[in-house]
Amino acid sequence: MTPNWVEADWPAPANIHAGTTLRTGGESKIPYDSNNLAAHVGDDLNAVEKNRQYLKSMLNLPADPCWLDQNHGNKVINIDKGEQCLTADASYSLKPEAVCVVLTADCLPVLLCNEQGAKIAAVHAGWRGLLNGVIENAVSELKDNNLMAWLGPAIGPECFEVGDEVFDIFFNKSHLFSSAFQSKGQAKWLLDIYKLARLMLNNVGVKKIYGGNFCTMTEQKQFFSYRRDGKTGRMASLIWRI
Repeated sequence: MTPNWVEADWPAPANIHAGTTLRTGGESKIPYDSNNLAAHVGDDLNAVEKNRQYLKSMLNLPADPCWLDQNHGNKVINIDKGEQCLTADASYSLKPEAVCVVLTADCLPVLLCNEQGAKIAAVHAGWRGLLNGVIENAVSELKDNNLMAWLGPAIGPECFEVGDEVFDIFFNKSHLFSSAFQSKGQAKWLLDIYKLARLMLNNVGVKKIYGGNFCTMTEQKQFFSYRRDGKTGRMASLIWRI
């Protein structure tokens, strides 16, 4: 077992490695304590760089992760092409030893691979990204009918409160998505982001879906949570193949 790390529990091929970091074991000080891996949240950049170097060593990564500038959009980039503009919310690779990564602190990380272990992707899927089709775009880029997905740590279905406006835009997109919402009354809903992602993955042919058993908001010792703490760090969800 690797410390400070949740390994993806899924039947991926043996050459696929995937999972999510815990908030523990790093250099960052309160309120980013301690294994913050995001360089843009206000934390000391030296601490973030040390945390990233520790991450590479801890997991024996074959290369530096391709860190994205995430903006809750739906852009997906191929990191094999060495693109200079890394503003995107998902990345994929068709080559060995490339490391795809997304940062989260309540949003849902979705890791994808095919059954042959030749294609990988990492997706940052908050509700805005889900609405805008980031999962569909990532699956489309992989061009494979035999994909599986692992849903990493995100805010749980008992904690993710949203308003009528969020329910309405998903309901208008597809009435099917209403099953991911539970009414609290007074124009408030609880959104099950795991279920919403499963529905979207199913819609594009991904049936083998694993994970989705965590709650970043309530599991304070393990995970960062923006909704719980406001000013906080970010976990990294990574996938690579050898």
